[in-house]
Amino acid sequence: MLTEQEYESPEPASTVRRLQQLAEQCVRSVPACCGAVATLGDEHGEQEERRTSATHPDLAALVSVQLDSGDGPIRDALDSGAPVDAEDLLHDDRWPAYRALALGSGVRASVTLPFHRAGLDITLNLYGFRPGSLGDAAHGPAAVLGEEVTAGLARDRRYRAALTEVGQLETALRSRPVIDQAGGIVMHVLGCGVEEAYAVLRRVSQLGNRKLADVAAAIVRTRGRGLEKELARLAPAPVRRPSPLPNGEPTQTSV
Repeated sequence: MLTEQEYESPEPASTVRRLQQLAEQCVRSVPACCGAVATLGDEHGEQEERRTSATHPDLAALVSVQLDSGDGPIRDALDSGAPVDAEDLLHDDRWPAYRALALGSGVRASVTLPFHRAGLDITLNLYGFRPGSLGDAAHGPAAVLGEEVTAGLARDRRYRAALTEVGQLETALRSRPVIDQAGGIVMHVLGCGVEEAYAVLRRVSQLGNRKLADVAAAIVRTRGRGLEKELARLAPAPVRRPSPLPNGEPTQTSV
């Protein structure tokens, strides 16, 4: 059964299942592979935030020691963009902490394959008990599986981003009539122009840490009654309102 070591990530549960399936499929597809670990991170994120799915708890620990030390085949593979092969860790003096833990777990050989697409960084880490047993793994089925999973996760991320944008646009379209109506009320109450009215609405939103649509809805519900002084106080500049002359013609006086 797969064990999963989770870090903070916006990725959904389906992403974790993809990583689990990738690790399992690689173990089945590469005869000399005794276990595998798939990791996922963001190209702008920190290494410690990588999400990890392993086919055995000891192998998950091999990832943790690399994240803690910032040194190991995962870091080297991500930096170079090329597979990193350790044919025999018994005679490999790179990455001391990783090497010691791997040998203590009975792992003699490892290969790390990096995949990058659409802001996603994925590594596929394969382990073997025998030295030199994974020499061809970087160009075999594991590489194909890694590419397919990376492409699928990139598509999923773009799709979720598109859905989010559509939702934001729909919300904006629904709230726009209310905001326009509130702007008209503020113009009437303060006797100001369009730009000044919307500036007042934005300021009320910012000061109250409330959404602009919520502020507008509240003003529409009250029709601006009882808000005259508050709105005038938040106006960005002195607002002038019309005052009728004796002959009925309007003039301008300060609020």
